[in-house]
Amino acid sequence: MDADLVGSMGPSEYLKARVEMYMGWYDQKAVKYKSYYLKMRALSVVGGAVVPVLVNLNIPTPFKDYITTVVSLIVVITVSLESVYHYREQWKNYRSTEQFIGAEKFQFLTKEGPYKTLEPTNAFLLLVERVETAIASENAATLNIMTLASEVKERGKAAASPEEMSSR
Repeated sequence: MDADLVGSMGPSEYLKARVEMYMGWYDQKAVKYKSYYLKMRALSVVGGAVVPVLVNLNIPTPFKDYITTVVSLIVVITVSLESVYHYREQWKNYRSTEQFIGAEKFQFLTKEGPYKTLEPTNAFLLLVERVETAIASENAATLNIMTLASEVKERGKAAASPEEMSSR
C-alpha cells in the first residue's frame, strides 16, 4: 500500500494527537466517575445503616424525627441520582475504553496481536480503525446511558402529570 494513501498524519502524530490524548481524557473521566460512584454509594450505605439506629435511640422525639427524615432523604436522593446518572456504568465504560486503546497502542508499537504480520502501513491503518471504532463505541454507549437517564426523568414527569393522574 502506498504511504500517500495513509494521509498526512503518520503513526507518531496519531499516537500523540489521538491515542494518548484520548487515553488521558478517558482516564480522567474514569477517575471522576468512580469517585462520584463510590462517594454516593458510601453515603447511601452509611445513611441506610444509620436510620434504624436513629429510630431506636432515646432522643427527644422532634429532634430524632428531623434527623431521621434528613438522613433518609439523603439516602433516597443519592440512590435516585445514581439510577439517573449511572456513574458506575460510565466509570466502567471510560476505564475499559482507556484500557483497550492502551492495549492497542502497545500491540501496535511492539508489533504483536493483530499487528504481528502486517506491513507498517496496514498496521497503522488497522490501529486507526480499531481506536476510532473504540472511541465511537464509547461515545454511543455514553449517549445511550444519557438518553436512558433522560427517558427516566421524562417518564417520572409524565407519571406525575395531571393528565396521567386523571386517567387512572
